[in-house]
Amino acid sequence: MEHIRLLGIAGSLRQASTNRGLLRAAQKNLPDGATLEIADLTDIPFYNQDIAAKPAAVDRVLAQIGAADALVFACTEYNYSLAPALKNILDWASREPDNALLAGKPAALMGAAGGMGSSRAQYHLRQVCVFLDLQPLNKPEVFANAFAGGFDANGDLTDDKIAALIRQQMAALVARVGR
Repeated sequence: MEHIRLLGIAGSLRQASTNRGLLRAAQKNLPDGATLEIADLTDIPFYNQDIAAKPAAVDRVLAQIGAADALVFACTEYNYSLAPALKNILDWASREPDNALLAGKPAALMGAAGGMGSSRAQYHLRQVCVFLDLQPLNKPEVFANAFAGGFDANGDLTDDKIAALIRQQMAALVARVGR
């Protein structure tokens, strides 16, 4: 199998967020031949068409997206929808000519939040993926309750059941890239 490069993008900007913890868990549960880099969105300004030259931070993350074979979105839930940081980087990326960074690219969605574990936000993200021509996996789905004891104080995943789902999802994503 050739080397597969995945890029993880979390909607939450906190270093100790459970969604960033899900991405760290994904890094630990990859199939052989795959790596996952985690993008840093903390310095990405809101998309504004009046900005004539892309900021260096935006260029950095867009280069990471372009180099990735697939994307892994850790979609936190804000008010029943996806977080602005995640939507914002997708808005920046979608402005590239011919949507070249996103069109046809496989993606996996996971998320941690209260109650239903970001399910509503992930479904909104799926709607965004349709317009952007991203190709999200349908299964397995990863929904983690961020407040049910499955994460430590640093946001790292401690729940073996969720880790097993992440391992299955990463294997499915790598298999999709290989097709």
